[in-house]
Amino acid sequence: MRKLTTAVLAAGLMGTSMTAVNAAAGAPTTATATSAATHAPAATGYSPPPIQWGTCASASMRAAGGRCGLLTVPLDYAHPGGTKIKIGVSEIKHKTSDAAYQGIMLVNPGGPGGSGLNLARLGEFVPGGGGDPYDWIGFDPRGVGTSVPNLSCDGDYFPYDRPDYVPFTNTLERTWLKKAAGYAATCDAVGGALLDHMKTTDWVNDMESIRKAFGAKQINYYGFSYGTYLGQVYATLHPDRVRRMVWDGVVNWKDVWYDANLNQDVAFEGNMNRYWAWIAQHDATYHLGTTGAQVKKVWTTLLARTRQAPLDGKIGPDEWTDAFLSAGYYVYGWEDLANAFVAATKGDYGPITEQYDGANGAGPGSDNTYAVYNAVQCTDVQWPTKWRTWERDNWKTYAKAPFETWANAWYNAPCLTWGAKAAKKAVSVSGKHVAPILLIEETHDAATPWSGAIQARASFPKSVLIEGVGGTTHAGSLSGVECTDNRIADYLLTGALDPRKKGKNVSDVKCPPVPAPDPAPTAAASPSARSARVAPAPAATGLPSDLRAVLASAQLG
Repeated sequence: MRKLTTAVLAAGLMGTSMTAVNAAAGAPTTATATSAATHAPAATGYSPPPIQWGTCASASMRAAGGRCGLLTVPLDYAHPGGTKIKIGVSEIKHKTSDAAYQGIMLVNPGGPGGSGLNLARLGEFVPGGGGDPYDWIGFDPRGVGTSVPNLSCDGDYFPYDRPDYVPFTNTLERTWLKKAAGYAATCDAVGGALLDHMKTTDWVNDMESIRKAFGAKQINYYGFSYGTYLGQVYATLHPDRVRRMVWDGVVNWKDVWYDANLNQDVAFEGNMNRYWAWIAQHDATYHLGTTGAQVKKVWTTLLARTRQAPLDGKIGPDEWTDAFLSAGYYVYGWEDLANAFVAATKGDYGPITEQYDGANGAGPGSDNTYAVYNAVQCTDVQWPTKWRTWERDNWKTYAKAPFETWANAWYNAPCLTWGAKAAKKAVSVSGKHVAPILLIEETHDAATPWSGAIQARASFPKSVLIEGVGGTTHAGSLSGVECTDNRIADYLLTGALDPRKKGKNVSDVKCPPVPAPDPAPTAAASPSARSARVAPAPAATGLPSDLRAVLASAQLG
């Protein structure tokens, strides 16, 4: 087992002042499944000390009456008396009488690697007071955000004008393989022993420690994206600890994680085609073509131009692709991105640079989310160890889905040489004895394709699936769609769910999706127009932009 670096020991494991906490807060071939017990021991043998509470750095959390702190947990639950680490935790208390209180509600934004502290505010956006009876508990999973140690490997790993994602030449392929291997080696040196204990099952054990710290017999839980997989594994390991859970943007547990990424590539291609068609539908505003194919041709023409020289001195082919990725995730911000697209066709590249920076944390900088993403996904289950397997599968996928395939491949490529040992088999998820769970999925969710919700519905026989029919938004609940959001409120207040329908590959409730914007013809798409915002825009009655940004930073990461 690796040893934590001296710097981490000094800064994190020997005690952290609340001043330090406050300064940071706010901020696969399908694997054969096996019992979760082979991945990490259950947390039942560890009783955490009280949480060290302090003031949240986030102004919105302070205004909401929240508090933030640190929970001490074992690095390795197999040795609960050994080295300890700390988990960032936040809380916003229930707003009802104690008689109406319904327990703690943990939240996770996804990633893996997204900070969840500010998501303790989620309850205030459940309509009809549906979130009021709960204490909402945000947390930064181990290695994330305010947790100690915080895992970061190379903040300059994603500079502007990177080598082309698509390895058209052997030189490009070798460059990216060397780059990915270098990142893995840096993480191995910096992360040390933490990397051996970053599986989803370790996070589940930390959730159990959070439950114990609050003295709760059961948890309620609201998970987005990867957070739905975290919920599935928790429910499998601790079915008696589950009271109510909402999973939005559901991961297919049978695909973790290599196949999941290949399946994403195909789904994103479909959503980008839907985005091009939406721009064409509003040609009176954008003037980029009257068919999706015409709009896509304009986009690929500019992509080719970036391969000759970076736009604005920064935007090469990788950045051009990444700037548009959010359109495949959500309908939020479609207008701003289309305006930036129009400006780029007229030689004004400032708006598209703003879009890229907004979607990628203002360009080069902290890689905490990315480092943790790799630390979890590279070790949850063994990825193919031979590059020729990746090469074959990604070229095959690229032939039908060129938009995101190679970007996704290189994003995950550190798993080829990741230093920490991976589990040989994935957790076998089972919800046979789990209380009723609410699943939410839009038909064309690309980040977590439809098969994930269908698989979870089958694995959890008391679950009910709401489908946002025809929608393309990932994890978009509480965005103002009453059909969906009111059902969330009813479930949280009373436990009531619609009846399950007969059939294996069906949803139980059909609701409208998060609606695409309907721009009126304006002059906003002029070459001098600058995007007024780069974070995903909220629906009219849904989450505010800061909470949407929390989710986006986790999910786009």
